[in-house]
Amino acid sequence: MTHRSSAGSAPWRTIVTIGQARWTGLIAFCSAAAITVGLSFVADPSQAAFELPAGEKITNATVVARAIPDKEAYELYDPKIGKNFDISKFWMRADLRVRYEMRNNTCFGSAMAGNTFGACNSFNGQTSASGTPGKANESYALQKTRLGFGYDVSPDVNFYLELIYSSVWGANGQQGTPVQDNQRTNNGQNCQNSSAACFGNGGVLGVRAGYMLIRNFAGVENLSVKAGRQYVVFGNHSIFGAFDWSNTGFSFDGIMLQYSTKAWDSWAGWFRTSESDLGQGNPLGALQPNLPVTTTPQTGSTNSNNGSANIDSDVFLFYNQIKSVPGFVIEPYYILYSNRYNSGDNRNQGLGTPKHSNQTRHMVGGRIEMRKGNFDAWSETIYQFGQMGDDGGSSAGYGNQKYLHINAWATRNWIGYTHYEWDWKPRLAFNFDYASGDGRANCTIGGNTDCKTANTFENLWGTNHIHMGYMDTIGWKNMMKPSINFQFRPTKNDHIEIWATSLNLANTKDNWYRATQTVYVYSKTNNTTRHVGNELDIIWTRFFMEGKLSFQAGYGHLFAGDYIQENLGTSTDQDWAYAQLWMNF
Repeated sequence: MTHRSSAGSAPWRTIVTIGQARWTGLIAFCSAAAITVGLSFVADPSQAAFELPAGEKITNATVVARAIPDKEAYELYDPKIGKNFDISKFWMRADLRVRYEMRNNTCFGSAMAGNTFGACNSFNGQTSASGTPGKANESYALQKTRLGFGYDVSPDVNFYLELIYSSVWGANGQQGTPVQDNQRTNNGQNCQNSSAACFGNGGVLGVRAGYMLIRNFAGVENLSVKAGRQYVVFGNHSIFGAFDWSNTGFSFDGIMLQYSTKAWDSWAGWFRTSESDLGQGNPLGALQPNLPVTTTPQTGSTNSNNGSANIDSDVFLFYNQIKSVPGFVIEPYYILYSNRYNSGDNRNQGLGTPKHSNQTRHMVGGRIEMRKGNFDAWSETIYQFGQMGDDGGSSAGYGNQKYLHINAWATRNWIGYTHYEWDWKPRLAFNFDYASGDGRANCTIGGNTDCKTANTFENLWGTNHIHMGYMDTIGWKNMMKPSINFQFRPTKNDHIEIWATSLNLANTKDNWYRATQTVYVYSKTNNTTRHVGNELDIIWTRFFMEGKLSFQAGYGHLFAGDYIQENLGTSTDQDWAYAQLWMNF
């Protein structure tokens, strides 16, 4: 028995104190060891209290760390501007646009068909007009803001990141719902009632570009590499365009190589346009599939990608520009669009569905542009060939077989004259565009023909707004249009343009496609009319603040043609107008 007198209690307290000290020391030792080990991974090795041969440093850094050039330590607490940063090498640029747009009689006296693709009717093999009389008017305000940050690591190495804020004012869900009527959290996407994830302030904030640019790559003079998210723009934006009229525009994730000389330039690129087997933001592979796919094409059932690395889509390009002919630019090119999704994954609008799944499409094209004196002209022609699969309608038994043969082509031609000798610089130009269609385009969604070909031209990522009439009522697919364009500048800060266009279908059995490349009106199976209508556009542009700010207003009127009456049963003309402010610095 222990006697717990005040005198006898001292040894007990001593034993406890010694025990506490031992545990405290052990904990302290372990903590110090952990910190030391941690610092060996996160701290700059030259700052550690190790004894190495003079002038040497640790060479066995972790595999990730040793792949980072000039890697700096991650601060444990207080971040500091890195020693590698030089403010004189930093630069930025930005622009902001606000546009109000309205359109009356979007469906020419008919109501929208109620589908998500914006067609004015549906297709069920009809042989008569299938529009439903009603109203279809639109009006909205758009805002686009781009903010780019660049840093020149060296004369040959550049870093660039461009953020984009794209919003439709007030597009924040149902009116009067308190949770959704919140500009800050839900503007741009109905997050509460949507199964899709909401990112970046309700889906309005994103990254338009983020890449590294290396010139004279690997010591090869005039060879450059751009890797990351980037703009891809070639020629007159016919196949690859920035599409800046849009509130978002096009961006591509991939790698572009350029080799440049005084006489010619060449570009070679690979871009992944869709990825099914790795979800965005997953840190490693094999965690979660991304896009749903039809794993059993004949039944149309939709499931997650269950492990196929091949269900993706890519675009490969080889583009050239010859500059050695005085007054001319000549651009031959080859493009491959490889879509390896199942036949049923993207086919809802028939064989003319934009970026139809399960296709291999080769494109061989060329563009030539001439500018000499007062005259200018350019012509571009593209031929597309390959194979495509579709498992709809009578073709259900084909599954993922690519049994459809692609044989499509398109041409775009302009010739103009500018009278530079007059102060107003008037320019008169004539244009003719054509893109092939296919009378079997609806064979997999209820058409009355066999499926053998897929000859509707694929517009890919072109900027149709600047080519097809400013009302955006037709895309570069199954179309034929002559037009006349007149422009002049009454003052150095004003520009006026008048553009008249006749819109027609190339193949009367194929559909009428919007500038967005989706179906605008489904053609009846016995349609024989091709004249969609005549469009007249008038655009005024005024520059302010030494060209840093512009105001632009436009009006367009489409006089409905026989095709609209025959296929919708209504023929009310369409009106369109907009006004916008655009700032750039």
